[in-house]
Amino acid sequence: MKILFTVSECVPFIKSGGLADVAGALPKELKKLGIDVRVILPKFQLIPDEYKKQMKKIAEFIVPVGWRQQYCGIEELELDGVVYYFVDNEYYFKRSQMYGDFDEGEKFSYFNLAVLDSIKQIGFYPDIIHCHDWHTGMIPFLLKEKYRDHNGYEKIRTVFTIHNLQFQGVFSKEILGDFFGLEDRYFNVEQLEFNGNVSFMKAALISADKITTVSPTYMEEIQTAYFGEKLDGVLRSRGTDLVGILNGIDHILYDPKTDPALTAQFGPKDHEARLLNKLSIQRQFGLQQDIEIPLIGMVTRLTNQKGLELVREVFDEIMATGAQFIVLGTGDREFEYFFNQMSTKYHEQCRVYIGFDEELAHRIYAGADLFLMPSKFEPCGLSQIIALRYGAIPIVRETGGLNDTVKSYSGKIGEGNGFTFTNFNAHDMLFTIERALSYFHNKQEWNSLVESVLQMDFSWTRSAHIYHLLYKDLVSRSDRNVHECTGV
Repeated sequence: MKILFTVSECVPFIKSGGLADVAGALPKELKKLGIDVRVILPKFQLIPDEYKKQMKKIAEFIVPVGWRQQYCGIEELELDGVVYYFVDNEYYFKRSQMYGDFDEGEKFSYFNLAVLDSIKQIGFYPDIIHCHDWHTGMIPFLLKEKYRDHNGYEKIRTVFTIHNLQFQGVFSKEILGDFFGLEDRYFNVEQLEFNGNVSFMKAALISADKITTVSPTYMEEIQTAYFGEKLDGVLRSRGTDLVGILNGIDHILYDPKTDPALTAQFGPKDHEARLLNKLSIQRQFGLQQDIEIPLIGMVTRLTNQKGLELVREVFDEIMATGAQFIVLGTGDREFEYFFNQMSTKYHEQCRVYIGFDEELAHRIYAGADLFLMPSKFEPCGLSQIIALRYGAIPIVRETGGLNDTVKSYSGKIGEGNGFTFTNFNAHDMLFTIERALSYFHNKQEWNSLVESVLQMDFSWTRSAHIYHLLYKDLVSRSDRNVHECTGV
């Protein structure tokens, strides 16, 4: 079976969020199942030179973007048994940022077209193109409407994964003709029209053969008006083709037993070694070094989605518990400003790092006692899973993938792996933090909880098998359809 992943970012080459982690980890797990899975992504300028030097050009051709004749080079690199293709075009990708350019619609229109044109150029005809998020959303639609009759494309099927429905790739209707050469007849509510514009996300939802989300709860949520971002009707209409598959994490990349970023590596029973990481992160941030003081960590994008308005509303009360608080992240200026203010106001308890540092994030996961993630919505969330992997007990709101991965701890029966609250309410969150802190001060019970979460398995193994079954079903269905049409 041959699968082509198409994605805008991928670990270890380039990353802005969890999408890159998935694109980096899942193909390696699928490879173990005997699948020939390859990945194609833009050759962004921000990719480190150490990887660019390993790339080998294997194809050059022209991609028509409407009336524009744009160069495309395909460069290849093999890493950990997976073949990666990089779409090279300096006009679109030699920039100081990945996203947010003035010509975002044109840039990713080019990428979608380049992916489809590259198939015949490199001679890799996949059984399935697995597309990820809006940046690749036009591929399933174009495959059906413009490429289906091309030699070798007839049997290709598509899977589209929604990583975050909030970001949809919405642009003016003019892109249909100007970039894709599509007639106005496609601009209607049953096809590409979305509130007077064109949505890449909607294009994928109406045309992909299968649609997956990154957690079972999120799959249910996005079919409601509250979470559906005005696409809930489309998603309900595709309900039989919609599957929720929980993301995993790379257990090799995130392994406290071998992680070089840590002060001391540790396993489930190495309580003292883990505490060395706590003392180290307290020292690094200039906090009092004391294992008896509870340490709450956050590694997050500083946006409303992450529930930071709740944190802001009751931050004084959180500080009144005596806990220490460390934040690592970047995002909206209002939240960057707020946490900087709190770091000044509560200098003995609160510290903030505005920006992102991967190694520092690992050290926070390994050193924090509690990990706070009170998201307004969360398609899957990887931070709470990584926190569990490193023994930081999560405090989360019961939404999306948080609901699927964190179960409320009950001291009476010893079940659960974290602390949860249901309503998007600051005082509900505060009560849950206080409840978690009450357990923290019972060292025997707390150590038992930490030991149990350090033994949990959140690798990609199970989810990769589910994807494998999904792919097999699509391929066998494709073969049946061909046989029916040809009379074979």
